[in-house]
Amino acid sequence: MSEYERSRTMPAQPEHVFDQAANVAQLDAWLPDALHVDAEDPAAVTVHEDRSGQDMPALLRSEPDQMRMEWGTREQGGYTGWLQVAGIGSGASEVTVHLSFFDAGHDPGEQAVYDALDGSLRRLEEQVRMRVDNAAG
Repeated sequence: MSEYERSRTMPAQPEHVFDQAANVAQLDAWLPDALHVDAEDPAAVTVHEDRSGQDMPALLRSEPDQMRMEWGTREQGGYTGWLQVAGIGSGASEVTVHLSFFDAGHDPGEQAVYDALDGSLRRLEEQVRMRVDNAAG
């Protein structure tokens, strides 16, 4: 089993960050470029992975009161992940994303995962900044 985790500080209230992260219609705006999510209903999604060309049924659960999202593959059990948003004071938040790969065939490797996590967190921060700037202006 391989586990990876990255965190990023964002200049916005945790509720704003979580609302942006958990918006299923806008997941593609911040997820890794090679992943595409199609929502089937609030609890289930299909994830298309460009690298393998596969569509995989996945579960997505959002816990707004805990500012936490959890996901994973439904049938194969190849990977799971979570995102947690925490307030750190002064109107800022810390977002942590954790991935666990149970099957080596699903693990794209340490550098690829860290690059994808860093890029995703950067894009999420950009989405949050646009939302906060638009709400303020």
